[in-house]
Amino acid sequence: MPTINQLPVLNVISSGDQLPVYSPNNGDARRTSIGSLLTFFQQSFASPTLAVNLFVPANGFNITVPTPVAEQQWMLLQPAGLLATGTITLPLNTGVPDGTTVIISSTQEITSLTIALNGATAIYGAVTTLAAGAATEIRYYQPTNSWYALNTSLVLAAGIQAFLATPSSANLRTAMTDETGTGLLVFATSPTLTTPIITNPTVSTGTFTSPALVTPALGTVASGVISACTSTSMVMVTPVIGAATGTSLSTTGNQVITGTGKQGYATGAGGVVTQLTSKATAVTLSKSTGQITLDAAALAASTTVSFTLTNTVIEAGDILVMNHISGGTAGSYLLNAQSAAGSASINVRNISLGSLSEAIVIAFAVIKAVSA
Repeated sequence: MPTINQLPVLNVISSGDQLPVYSPNNGDARRTSIGSLLTFFQQSFASPTLAVNLFVPANGFNITVPTPVAEQQWMLLQPAGLLATGTITLPLNTGVPDGTTVIISSTQEITSLTIALNGATAIYGAVTTLAAGAATEIRYYQPTNSWYALNTSLVLAAGIQAFLATPSSANLRTAMTDETGTGLLVFATSPTLTTPIITNPTVSTGTFTSPALVTPALGTVASGVISACTSTSMVMVTPVIGAATGTSLSTTGNQVITGTGKQGYATGAGGVVTQLTSKATAVTLSKSTGQITLDAAALAASTTVSFTLTNTVIEAGDILVMNHISGGTAGSYLLNAQSAAGSASINVRNISLGSLSEAIVIAFAVIKAVSA
């Protein structure tokens, strides 16, 4: 039988080529094909580059990566639910070949994950948490005795994951950690704000419709239209009011008119009434100002006649300013009045030297007066 070095050289190998093997079970030498040998290796060493380690850990777990028997150690974690804490301990550094890779993945979120070095000097890029379905991959470099992150899945908090899945305003608020207020997301153009609380705003321009300001400090206001404003106890210093209207005005200082302005009643405040029967006949005119046309009955010289003016504007103590403005002889009459609640007694005296039968017109204005 020729020795192996005496056999011819086979340059191209096929799966049917034969190899001699010794079979201990049979106690003799036999032959097998290269195809059969390949099948044996595939069945016996399924993945010489990857070892899978499956775990179902509980909260607070501590799992050690096995001493590498393959280039990659895949730590597959399948907990029943979210885990608050857990630890993955790397294989002892003295038994880790250069370039060994450890992959850690989890089907559930691990809020706080610790990767223990177990003799290595350092780990660079280590994660401290894993989201559901996330993974991290680290590789050992023997010269520095350190582990280095190769690929780490992006770790997102549960709130951010919820927002990405359903990007609603409510989910965005849940994902934030320093938000204020509630409601819908607001963009820059034409937003509708519902009951906002705005602190110290600086507004360069804009149109505001029906804003409700509570005790605002406006500073120096250059211009504006406040015709529809309602203010209580507002203090204005040297305001230029222009043509102002209102229901009442109370001042503690002087009211001074400059120029050709007048102080008095506007159109609509007055009225007219005519006396009937005699100069002693009562009249009714509930106005702040007005004119009374007296009856033309005779009034003897140096004689006084009195009549009642019923006027709900008049209060006790008020003053009636009166003047003979037309009709009759000018300068022949003396006028005065005594006010009461809702009326006044008006006295008309003929101060001429003869009897006068004239329908004179008296103008009056009520002035509010008090005794204290």
